[in-house]
Amino acid sequence: MTRNASVQRKTLETDVAITIDLDGSGVTSVDTGVGFYDHMLTAFGHHGLFDLAIKTQGDLHVDEHHTVEDTALVLGTAIADALGDRSEIRRYGSATIPMDEAIATATVDIGGRPYAVIDLPFATERLGTLGTQMIPHALEAFSRTAGCTLHITAYGSNDHHIAEAAFKALAYAIRSAVEIDPRRSGIASTKGPT
Repeated sequence: MTRNASVQRKTLETDVAITIDLDGSGVTSVDTGVGFYDHMLTAFGHHGLFDLAIKTQGDLHVDEHHTVEDTALVLGTAIADALGDRSEIRRYGSATIPMDEAIATATVDIGGRPYAVIDLPFATERLGTLGTQMIPHALEAFSRTAGCTLHITAYGSNDHHIAEAAFKALAYAIRSAVEIDPRRSGIASTKGPT
């Protein structure tokens, strides 16, 4: 079984191309033009052991909003496409990751129900060229197209550490949720296929 996907989405604001292999080894190539976002997406691919290539060209002369949001939407779509009918996966995953004084927990249900609860206590307005308000927005966008219920909470005093712990926790939680469960036959739901 191959669990990979390639998705491209082109609008007047952005051109996003993403390929992902859910059963990879963490090889990543990320270029969105937003340095700190690239750092977070690289961490996501590396720690999730997803082979991930992201190339986004966006209207950064306006600001980073469209670039960040559209990349998140396409990443979620790519994961959903790679999962197919979501049969034989564990479906649920949770991880808590520390980074110095910060700690973040991500808990996910990747069974097709999009919802996001994000509580990241950022104290600054920006991390490099990435506005910190865009981080929860990107995570919410990702949850919509991935078909993923996502709860992320964190605390800490360094915004870089809070963000990085959150993305690493998300990577480990998604990695666990999309793993093939050798005891599972079909969809992990008492409702059966939808």
